[in-house]
Parts: sequence; C-alpha cells; structure tokens
Amino acid sequence: MKVRYALVGALLASAAFIGSSAYAADLIAVITPSHDNPFFKAEADGAEAKAKELGYDVISLVHDDDANKQSELIDTAIARGAKAIVLDNAGADATVAAVKKAKDAGIPSFLIDREINASGVAMAQIVSNNYQGAQLGGQEFVKLMGEKGNFVELVGKESDTNAGIRSKGYHDVIDDYPNLKIVARQSANWSQPEAYSKMESILQANPDIKGVISGNDTMAMGAEAALVAAGRKDVIVVGFDGSNDVRDSILKGGIKATVLQPAYREAQLAVEQADAFIKTKAAPKTEKQLMDCVLINSSNAAKLETFALKP
Repeated sequence: MKVRYALVGALLASAAFIGSSAYAADLIAVITPSHDNPFFKAEADGAEAKAKELGYDVISLVHDDDANKQSELIDTAIARGAKAIVLDNAGADATVAAVKKAKDAGIPSFLIDREINASGVAMAQIVSNNYQGAQLGGQEFVKLMGEKGNFVELVGKESDTNAGIRSKGYHDVIDDYPNLKIVARQSANWSQPEAYSKMESILQANPDIKGVISGNDTMAMGAEAALVAAGRKDVIVVGFDGSNDVRDSILKGGIKATVLQPAYREAQLAVEQADAFIKTKAAPKTEKQLMDCVLINSSNAAKLETFALKP
C-alpha cells in the first residue's frame, strides 16, 4: 500500500509540475500566411523574438491565406488560452468574424500588414502606409522609364486590400504621364511561379514592353526570372516589400528598385502593444496605425536586411 501511495503521490506531483510549467508564461499566438514568403517569415520572427524577450510563450501558426484554416487556428489560440493574437490576416472581409470570435472569448487581436473591413473588432491594425509607399515606387518607376514607354502591372491577390491600395498609389502617379502606356494588368496573386507564367504570356503578346511594376517583391522576382529567360535584361522592374532577394538583385543590377515596408518592426510593435494591454489593460491610442515606407534602390540597398534598414 505504501508503494501504491508513493506512486500516486509522485504522479500527482509530476502532473502539477507539468501543468505549472505549461502555463509558466502567458501565451501569445502569432498567425501569418506561409513562411515560404520571406516577408511573412520576417513578421513571425519579429513577433516571436519580441514576445520571448518580454517573457511570453509563443505559438507560431500559418493559415496559407485560407480563411477557413485561419478560423481553425484562432480556435486553437482560444483553446490554448492565448492572452493575445498577432495576426496577418487571410482576407479583409473573411477575417472579421474570426477576429470577433477571439474578442468574444476575451482575446484581443493585433493585426499587422493587412487591414480588415471593420473597426472596433481588432484591438489594433498596424499596417504599412501602402499608398504612400506605392507613390514612392511609382515616382521611381516614372524616373527609370524616362517618363515614356509601354509597361506592365502585376497586381496582388484581389481579395487583399493592399493589392488595390498599391495599384491606386502607382496609378495616381504614373497616369499623369501620357507617354507611359499600360499594355497589360494582371493579378499574379502575390506568387512568384504565377508571376513567371503570366510574364511569359504577356511578353509574347507585348514584346515591346519597357517596364514592369509589381505589387510585391515575390511577383517582381518571378517577372525578372521570365524576362531573363527571354533574354530581356533591358526591361525595368520595380517591386514592393523590401526583401533580401530583391536587395541582392538590385545590387547585381537586375531589379531596379523596391519599396520597404517595415514588416519586422510592425510585428514587434504589435507585440509591444499586446504586452501593454495584457499587463495594464491600456489599449493603443488609435486602432488603425500607419507606418511609412522607404524607397530602396542602388543607393541604399546595401543597408537593407530582413525588411529593415541598418544604420
């Protein structure tokens, strides 16, 4: 009997230890699109690093731009007792119900990169100033093109608010130059392989193009690869994001420019605001917060590292 009681006692003590260690630190859930895209990986890395620095446990989850999967991951965060969710969402409309579900469960969401089409549901929406950034990119594109020539625009995922905002920012600059003529505008859904395929087809139909302006760096890389394969290194390509891949291309004389949106810092700021709310119930002063973008070209590309500029 003594042995049995000793075993029971040991098991109870072990369970208590496991339980206490599992909840030793508060939990923050970080949910983003696929880490195959370096932009989203930078977000996840930035959020995780800041959360751990502040003493939190972290679960990092990927929704692959699938709203149903995103909803399931938010269920996971709720079930795990997360104190906050940092989210780069899977659709401006489709995400509203999922974020409200977390709010109703007492878990605040701090959105990064992409807005949702509702206010008062998320605690914060911290996004790059996509319109300002696109205007920077558009101005550089006009300059590189010498204010004339046929060009192509590759647009991001149509359901993503950022795709439309960036396109509008580009056109509000470029359309003021009548000798710059758009000959094709197609969505490549933020995808490098899709951009490669679309660029191949566009180039066959429009061999006289002089430039390509892209809604993100991933599509810009796909377009550049298709142009190189076709022997068209003369075509000017401008991207948007500030990735290391495009930095390297700029330094080698390939892609000419991009626009840095501070993904790493946005994610860290979201965690800092989550931490403040968890500890003091202090909400951010404003829900929607814009962070300005920076033009990257050959003059400053060497300072770019993981979606941030080094001093």
